[in-house]
Amino acid sequence: MNAPDQRSTDSRSPQPPPNERLHRRVYGLLIGLVLWLVLSVWLFAGAGTVDYLLVIVSGFILIALGLPLILSRVGRGGAANAAAPAEPAYHDWAAAEFGIWQGRLRGKDAATLIVLPIAAVAIGMTLFGLAFHVAERAGPLQPLSAYSSGSVVKNNG
Repeated sequence: MNAPDQRSTDSRSPQPPPNERLHRRVYGLLIGLVLWLVLSVWLFAGAGTVDYLLVIVSGFILIALGLPLILSRVGRGGAANAAAPAEPAYHDWAAAEFGIWQGRLRGKDAATLIVLPIAAVAIGMTLFGLAFHVAERAGPLQPLSAYSSGSVVKNNG
């Protein structure tokens, strides 16, 4: 006996396709964090060779920022852009799904995962730069022997 085919009939509408482009605000946040990183690197500026190397590092960072920005502008021109729908509001984009290679994520989660590494580097570099300035202003440390009276105290307890 053949059993009847009991496929589930799902009355739900099919899922809309996921977003495949980042929202403009995510790009703006990334640009701001990269510029913050460049400024925080300059906290290490000093005399001579250090400034020269910081110019080179800043140039590399700005080129790494500029090339994708230029390429994104080149890819948006022409008739294909005229037929594309308007970009959704950030709130709608963040609530919708974002397509990644392994599957789908909520837009808000994808934006967080994309922004988090550069934010951590920018904040960390700022903290290192501030610690560098504090240590530089404190002056040289006294040798450890200056803090000792020269005698060893033995604890008999």
